[in-house]
Amino acid sequence: MDESTPDVVIRRMCAADLPVAERLSAEGFHELDTRMFRRSWPEPQLRPADRGAHWIARTRHFLATDPDGCWVAEDQTGMLGIVTSFNREKLWCLATYAVRPGLQGRGIGKSLLVAALHHGRGSLRGMLSSSSDPRAARRYRLAGFSLHPQMFLSGTVDRSALPVVEKVREGSAGDIDLMDSIDRRTRGAAHGADHEVMLGFWRLLVSDTTTGSGYAYVDQRGNVALLAADNRRTATRLLWAALADADVEVGIHHVTAANEWAIDVGMAARLDLHQDGYLGLRNMALPTPYLHNGALL
Repeated sequence: MDESTPDVVIRRMCAADLPVAERLSAEGFHELDTRMFRRSWPEPQLRPADRGAHWIARTRHFLATDPDGCWVAEDQTGMLGIVTSFNREKLWCLATYAVRPGLQGRGIGKSLLVAALHHGRGSLRGMLSSSSDPRAARRYRLAGFSLHPQMFLSGTVDRSALPVVEKVREGSAGDIDLMDSIDRRTRGAAHGADHEVMLGFWRLLVSDTTTGSGYAYVDQRGNVALLAADNRRTATRLLWAALADADVEVGIHHVTAANEWAIDVGMAARLDLHQDGYLGLRNMALPTPYLHNGALL
């Protein structure tokens, strides 16, 4: 797939690109946050070191599983933009997509997205998590994605509101087959090898009973990185279990209208509700009960 122009070359990403690509991604999202929400923070903290390491490890994983889904744009000055995407059982997902700040409007982003979409040409369905940037939303809509508003809740959990949670245990790699089965029921495709990456990043909680099964990946702060379940009761149980271990400000991210059960839990925990971005879907319904991950979807 070649979308190069006389000034800009679109080529496959390689492992040597990862440090520069990670920095470009951090700068791109920092610029978007500053422009859209007037947030700011010191330059050295564009992305915390641990999250930067996760970004590189995750992208190295995509280079191994989907080399034709990962692209960079560059000219004589260096790297201008990046995109990473992957296919899982006929589901194409967009993981990361960024153009260096100040270079939007030159067609760089469009060329990168065309290359990534070409990688998904054999997939029946598509899934991506978009920011609130109107330019990005327009590009995704023109690519055939339905845009579903995303919400998130944030704040400090009211410890007095925590219920007693039972039937939740620590998970392990031995649960991958169970999780893949749940993935297929909720989003139509298993995460497969992506579970091995997530197990290296986050704590895994599992609930597997006669009335339903589910799992949740939780970071060290108590934020849910991804949650999937057979039914809302199981999903609610897992979300409360994650919040029970959060002793600082926490967030419940990527909540769509089909997952109001998560809003109910967050409000019961005295968290505040906000709106930010979209879940883009092509040829599929909103996954539920499901809280997607922004990059691993």
